[in-house]
Amino acid sequence: MSQMVTQGLLKQEQIDFYRQNGFVQVNDVLTSEELAELREYMDEVMGADQGMSLQTDQHGGAYYRVLNQRVNTWRDHAGMARYTTHSRFAEMARLLTGASGIRLFHDHALLKMPGDSKPTPWHQDSTYWPMNEDGALSIWIALDDVDENNGCMMFVPESRRAGKLNPISLSDPQDLFQYAEGTGHDQSQSVICRMKAGSATFHDGLTFHFAHANVTDKPRRALAIIFMPDGTTYSGKSHAVTNGQPLEKDQPIRGGLFPLLARGV
Repeated sequence: MSQMVTQGLLKQEQIDFYRQNGFVQVNDVLTSEELAELREYMDEVMGADQGMSLQTDQHGGAYYRVLNQRVNTWRDHAGMARYTTHSRFAEMARLLTGASGIRLFHDHALLKMPGDSKPTPWHQDSTYWPMNEDGALSIWIALDDVDENNGCMMFVPESRRAGKLNPISLSDPQDLFQYAEGTGHDQSQSVICRMKAGSATFHDGLTFHFAHANVTDKPRRALAIIFMPDGTTYSGKSHAVTNGQPLEKDQPIRGGLFPLLARGV
């Protein structure tokens, strides 16, 4: 691990921070050239009318006001696939978690649209994922500068220790902190992550997080990639990415749609 850290992927203090708090901000994960390229690829894939990716809601829908989202863009666009399956990001996830290997679960291109935008309410990601084990995490790569005006993220440190709570509807949200009452984790502890384009956050699937509304006149663009430790098993829960796939309950999630992207030495 120390060799990879010294190669510039992560600093030891970033790994330590993630393991303590369940999230970490990592600046400049993309070069300026990569940022320009990924913006171009995302514009192309978000403008497509059909393909193997999933558009979660249409213009005017309640969810669209929170997020204009397309899942598994890597299946439609070779350029997106280069970034979604990039070993650099997967190895960073492996170093943060200490997993022996990291597999892809899915990507999602996220546009928080201008105008009638809504906040992304406080929630935990893992409540939606069909996984028996904890430990899956997301990288959230900002393709625009982000702050409170256009939808930057906030996290509650150490909140994954509260365990898996009830899922939250993003379009008709409940108050996550009502479910978290008595756990010692509340909104007053939250940390805001303002970032320059090309920077990223990683967060554990159990970490409480939130994104502000976009009150600017331009979409806020981000690419999120969900990684899971190799050996993570399928719970059998319905999920758009796993429905119809040849997965067996309580057996490892693997195969062509869930490739192994990083492996420890």
